[in-house]
Amino acid sequence: MSPVHPVKQWHVESLEVRVYADKRVLAEAAADEVADVLKRAVKLRGRAVAVFATGVSQLEFLAALRTRRGIDWEQVVAFHLDEYIGLLPDHPASLRRFLREKLFAAVRPGAIHYMAGEAPDPQAECRRYAKLLTDLGPADIACIGIGENGHIAFNDPHTADFNESALVKMVELDEVCRRQQVGEGWFSRIEDVPQRALTMTVPAILSAKIISCVTPEARKAEAVRRALEGPITPACPASVLRNHRHAILYLDRESSSLLQQRE
Repeated sequence: MSPVHPVKQWHVESLEVRVYADKRVLAEAAADEVADVLKRAVKLRGRAVAVFATGVSQLEFLAALRTRRGIDWEQVVAFHLDEYIGLLPDHPASLRRFLREKLFAAVRPGAIHYMAGEAPDPQAECRRYAKLLTDLGPADIACIGIGENGHIAFNDPHTADFNESALVKMVELDEVCRRQQVGEGWFSRIEDVPQRALTMTVPAILSAKIISCVTPEARKAEAVRRALEGPITPACPASVLRNHRHAILYLDRESSSLLQQRE
C-alpha cells in the first residue's frame, strides 16, 4: 500500500498536525503509523503496550488497523481509556463491548485489560487499573480522540487536571459530553447516559511514548480550533497535547475547517 500523505501539515508547539482529504484517508494514515509503532515495539522489546479510544469517530481508524499485516498481536498488551460506571460489559453502550467488537475480536491481542464499570467499589477499581498501567506501562502508543467539549478520554473541562497524581479516577460527566453520547446513537435520551465514569487521567495519557489523536468530522471543528489556537488550559483538555513530545493530531477537512489557513 502506498503511503498516505496529508494535504497540510504543521506543528503547534510540539504537536504535529496533519490534515487529510477525508476521514477515510485519515484513518488509513493513522492505522499505518500505529501499526509501525506496534511492530517496532515488539521487535525491540518483545511486546507492545497500547491504549485505545472508543466512539463513532474511531470506527474507520479501527477498521483500517484490523487490516494491517505484520503486527504480532499476541505480543500486544491492550488497555482502554474509560468506561461508564454501572454498565455491564455487554451493554450496547459499553466501551468494553465497543472495542471487543470493533478491534479485539478480530486481532486478538495477547492481553486485554478492561476497566470494570460495574465494580462495586469504583475507587478500588481505579487503584487496580492504575497498578496495571504502572506495572505494564508506559504505553508505547495511546490512540485517542477529542470530544465535542474538548475532552480527552472522559476528562471533561470541569474535571480535567493537568497535574493529577492519580492515573485513573472517577469523574462526573458534563452535559455536553453526555449529549454527545446521545448524538452518536449510544443512548436514546440523555437521561439514559450514566452520569459517572472511570477514566485514565490527563497525566496517564501523556505518559504514553507516542499519542495518535484521530479527530475527524465537522462536529469536532470548534473543539479542534480551541485546542490548537486557544490557550493551553483544562478548559479545553485537548490543548495539553501541544506539550507532548511525540503527539500527532489527525484531522480531515471538516474537523480542520475553523482553523487559520496554514501553508
